[in-house]
Amino acid sequence: MAAYETTRPAPFGAISIFRFVQFVSDIYLALSNWNDARVTRSALGKLSDRELDDIGLCRGDIEMIGR
Repeated sequence: MAAYETTRPAPFGAISIFRFVQFVSDIYLALSNWNDARVTRSALGKLSDRELDDIGLCRGDIEMIGR
């Protein structure tokens, strides 16, 4: 039975390109999560105290949402 080598080195620059793409992807994800939390806090800020109480929150809890 013949044995073949199944591993080979990555092409020149492939690892650098992968790390750059991963870095950009991580930044995009962080910005997306920040924006989702911002929109949620904004929507909760527009609710009345009674509505917040109905969902079990108070005004002081709004800033902690998304952190």
